[in-house]
Amino acid sequence: MTKLKVVQIMYKTTVASPEKRLQEAFLKAGIESKIITLISDLDKDVRITKVKGTARRVAMVDSKIQSYLTKDVNSRLGSFSYPVIGSDISEMREIREADIIYVHWVLNGFMSLKNMEQLAKLGKPVVFYMHDTWFITGGCHYTLNCEKYKTGCSKCPMLKNPKVNDLSTRGFKKKMRFFSQYDNLYFVAPSHWLYTCAKESALTKNKPVFHIPNTLSKDVFKPYDKKVAKEIVNFKEDEIVIAFGAIAVNSPYKGWEYLQKALEILYNREDRMNIKVLIFGSGYNAEIANAIPFKTQFAGFLTSDYATSLMYNAADVFVAPSLADNLPYTVFESLSCGTPVAAFKTGGIPEFIDHKANGYLAGYKDSEDLANGIAYCVEKKLKGYRLPPFEPEVVLKQYRDFMEDIMSPKA
Repeated sequence: MTKLKVVQIMYKTTVASPEKRLQEAFLKAGIESKIITLISDLDKDVRITKVKGTARRVAMVDSKIQSYLTKDVNSRLGSFSYPVIGSDISEMREIREADIIYVHWVLNGFMSLKNMEQLAKLGKPVVFYMHDTWFITGGCHYTLNCEKYKTGCSKCPMLKNPKVNDLSTRGFKKKMRFFSQYDNLYFVAPSHWLYTCAKESALTKNKPVFHIPNTLSKDVFKPYDKKVAKEIVNFKEDEIVIAFGAIAVNSPYKGWEYLQKALEILYNREDRMNIKVLIFGSGYNAEIANAIPFKTQFAGFLTSDYATSLMYNAADVFVAPSLADNLPYTVFESLSCGTPVAAFKTGGIPEFIDHKANGYLAGYKDSEDLANGIAYCVEKKLKGYRLPPFEPEVVLKQYRDFMEDIMSPKA
């Protein structure tokens, strides 16, 4: 295959964002990859282009309009997006020069469906990389127990006053009109769970949907000597370190209340361990610290993959109490660093974990079982590891095959 040129589009790009990691994998495989983003922490990267300031202002206006339109959404049930304005980036040089266009998470006022259609009109393959369920629903980012997306969104349970022709219906119809008009649209689901959802959605069941896992370099995220890692971050050797990603206490997806209860269960056991809780991605949070019965340490927001890898290596177990998730990088990173994961059996998370081998899958919303899982990982001294489908060479082969398929002339 001749050297392909790929452009990826994302609302915000960081060192740990999916499109940046995919770009690194593409470049190693000899595929030229550039990124267009609204916001970036990587200003010195010549392969990353930030759109002009006008788009930032448009995004702010669009976000305010969306806030008004979605005022009837019950935020305790999750996030709902209904983009209106957005920015046309179809004339950008990076877009014009690309063979394949990847569209990642481009909401928050960056792009609307109209803008995505402007990309489709170029006639190039447009790949929607699905980070959640937004592309297959009328607007929600996780469906939870709702299955209306399979037939057509209406009377959305996220709305305080659901109607036959409500915001979810309008969002669903907009996507249906767009998707049905173009045969150069492709959908990639990182998890088999989301792939199954996409094949069941009335919006995408007749569109080409592919399952290709996330990719993660083994150069940085790998096991180190745990004793040394603990010494570097000033943990005591006899401390059992339980780690988890920063959780917004009121997030409907992250399962904070179940994690809090699991930690209380561990604290009240007779054979209580010498536990310290490490919180990733947040500075000191009094509400979280006061709700945890053990000693806590906040690692802050880590901007370096090396620092993040060190923290995973210093932990004895990572906990992912998510109630809805696709294929979270936190779980992937922890397992790759040799640290087992205790998590609820939901979304794409079970695809990472071989139960009681590299981690523990607890019953959904079962805090007692989650506490058992944390204890099991520690007591059995489980070692985390990535499963064969997530090896970089396996994932890259899938991408090569995928690209060859969508670039080949159709009969």
